[in-house]
Amino acid sequence: MDVLDLSAINSGQRELVGGKADGLAALIRLGERVPDGFCVTTEVYSRGEMSRAEVLAAYWRLGGGPVAVRSSATAEDLPDASFAGQQDTFLAVEGDDELLTAIRACWDSLHTDRTRAYREAAGIAHDTVRMAVVVQRMVDAEVAGVLFTANPLTGSRSESVVDAAPGLGTAVVDGAVEADHYVLDSTDPEERGCLIPARLKELREVGEGLQRQLGAPQDIEWAYDRDGTLWLLQSRPITTLFPAPPASGKPGTRLYVEFGHVQGMLQPVTPMGMSTLKTLLDGMLASFGMTVDIVDIGGRLYGDLTDVMRAPSTRQRLVKLMAVDFGPRAQAVVEHLLDDPRFAPVDGARRRRAATLAAGPKAVAGILGALARPAAARARVFGTIEHLRQQPVVDPSTAPELLALVEEAEQPDTGLQAITWPVVTGLLIGAALPPLLKGIASDDEIRTVLGGMPHNVTIEMDLALWQVAQHAAPHRELLLRASPDELAAAHLAGELPDFGLAAFLDAYGQRSAAEIDIGVPRWSEDPAPVFAILANYLRGTDPDQAPDRRFERAAAKAEAMLAELVRRARRTSPVRGRLAGFALRRARELAGLREAGKFAGLYALRDRRRRLLLIGAELQAKGLLERADDVKFLTPPELRTVVDRDDDPHETDLRETVVGRRSEYVRELRRRAVPVALLSDGTDVETLLPARTSDGRTLTGTGASTGRVSGRARVVRDPADAYVEPGEILVAPTSDPGWTPLFLTAGGLVTETGAVMAHGPTVAREYGIPAVICVPGATERIRTGQMITIDGATGTVTIDEPATTNTATTP
Repeated sequence: MDVLDLSAINSGQRELVGGKADGLAALIRLGERVPDGFCVTTEVYSRGEMSRAEVLAAYWRLGGGPVAVRSSATAEDLPDASFAGQQDTFLAVEGDDELLTAIRACWDSLHTDRTRAYREAAGIAHDTVRMAVVVQRMVDAEVAGVLFTANPLTGSRSESVVDAAPGLGTAVVDGAVEADHYVLDSTDPEERGCLIPARLKELREVGEGLQRQLGAPQDIEWAYDRDGTLWLLQSRPITTLFPAPPASGKPGTRLYVEFGHVQGMLQPVTPMGMSTLKTLLDGMLASFGMTVDIVDIGGRLYGDLTDVMRAPSTRQRLVKLMAVDFGPRAQAVVEHLLDDPRFAPVDGARRRRAATLAAGPKAVAGILGALARPAAARARVFGTIEHLRQQPVVDPSTAPELLALVEEAEQPDTGLQAITWPVVTGLLIGAALPPLLKGIASDDEIRTVLGGMPHNVTIEMDLALWQVAQHAAPHRELLLRASPDELAAAHLAGELPDFGLAAFLDAYGQRSAAEIDIGVPRWSEDPAPVFAILANYLRGTDPDQAPDRRFERAAAKAEAMLAELVRRARRTSPVRGRLAGFALRRARELAGLREAGKFAGLYALRDRRRRLLLIGAELQAKGLLERADDVKFLTPPELRTVVDRDDDPHETDLRETVVGRRSEYVRELRRRAVPVALLSDGTDVETLLPARTSDGRTLTGTGASTGRVSGRARVVRDPADAYVEPGEILVAPTSDPGWTPLFLTAGGLVTETGAVMAHGPTVAREYGIPAVICVPGATERIRTGQMITIDGATGTVTIDEPATTNTATTP
């Protein structure tokens, strides 16, 4: 089938006609006004020869004359990759030879450097893509442009955006003219520019109708001809929007704050992992007397904080909570919305006070006990962790029994109270230091006191891995020559010499990057990331920069600063001096416990993951799943429906569900930016804040670890196989405990998200390396190989020179 009229294309023929033709045919089926045209199918492209007679016959059925010849690749106008402008369009093509030449030029545009780079960035294999070509009658446009049915800059689904200019719309699409820009909402548009209000209203109404019928916000090309008739030239999904929150059923605008970045995680969570995390968060918040709706948006964890924002008793305290653990980005969002009338204080949150009061006595007793006897509190914390580590685990042999244990583990765990309040006490005492030492110590000096912190399980893990590297030194050539994947396979097969890695994995194998998601393999299953880190350690040659020595220097510097601050406080008042000394010492005795709660919870996640994989293996053997780890794309209730159908489990075959969710998960993995806060209409709240000023060389964030250092940047988006030269400055979107071993060789840290008390900055302080967090677009604006200077006191990153020619970003 070489040529198809656009009106003859049926749903499901995308592979034959490509994305653009498929979209135009959908508009025609919906009754929209689309210029007449035809499609030269992908079969012609695959054959490499076209039937001249058939193509020209279709052209003359249009009446000849000027036509638009437009690419329509199979990988084009996708939900997550528009390929806008990547392949060629030719306008006002007229005559037989010119038409055939234009069709071949569209074919050739599938193989340009820019389109190949775009496909690689989108994860689309080159050999899977084919090209069709659309030929349409030209519209004699009086005015034309683009309509977005949601605001592509803010994400708001309550607004439409129109860019328009006289003449052909390609001038707008290509950026060749300064277009008139309109942001449309429910109010009547003003009279200005090249579009009268009636046309703006018509465009908005047409866009809203298409969005409803096509099920997603649309990017629409349009044109008004000389008679004032509106023609639609293209409609495709807007690919850049972050998913909107699901409908809550509650009145008014809602505020959702992203929770994952607190744990240093921006990648999406698998459906099974999301179910587990919701349960864990519900239990954790309940222990503090709080109830927050946890919502899945784009595979990320968001909490509905609307009621807390509107409650007079909690709205101001929420700003402080954001500053302590959610970070400056979330804090700025909440401060901005305090003045928004949609979040004005209202009475009605009192019903939750009973839960808060019930948790109060336990909290007071736990916090006071930890302050009075910190050594005993630490002993309880590490005793609980050791008990969990040594607890014998027995797995049943059948899927129903295994699933029963998984479901039982969904209940909130009340056995970790011995850990909860010492950890909370450490966080509170650390947060209390700035106001307590106001006028005596700078934030930079307080952060120095929090460096080289003892009793941190993540630090202990990193230093233990450093010791493994020392024992592995005789095998340096092997560990640097082979790839991490090859070494991991050899280790699991028992083919590597014993240099202490097995003992390390026995103690820490339940960890990984993004470890709060049970859908992610643990280091014990796949130690490739550990081998990548070991290779980094083995490249270090300066003994003075050894991580254990750096940690010792940071600890000594902290103790010296503590003594100095106590002396300053005593000069103002003996009582203040004693109080400052008590708080500073308790901070050093308890703040390092911050990682303990999460670390203890990893044992339950490890066991839950193992049992789910055993269930998956049984279902795979029965032909109900393609792979054992497909269980991570199901929810516990869905898994229960399969496991319970022993009579005919194929009636509940969920393989198609798994395929769809895996595709969505992979698509979200490629997303570079995740909003820290969303409104219920999809608005990214940070886009409403005043823009930061910049001189083009200096990026501004938040200082999180004291010091100033210059070095080559190393941009890393995935720590699994990261290569970081000793002394390079690590630039990353985020960081969680799975990233922290990279800090041992890094000269400094820059992240796009985080909080001063979050995992990455905490570990950076304890190693004594400068850190600047919450630098917008750091991984895009900084290139590997650039010389940069970071200043942990001012929270700035200065780009000292352009990137070198070798600026490939580490995956």
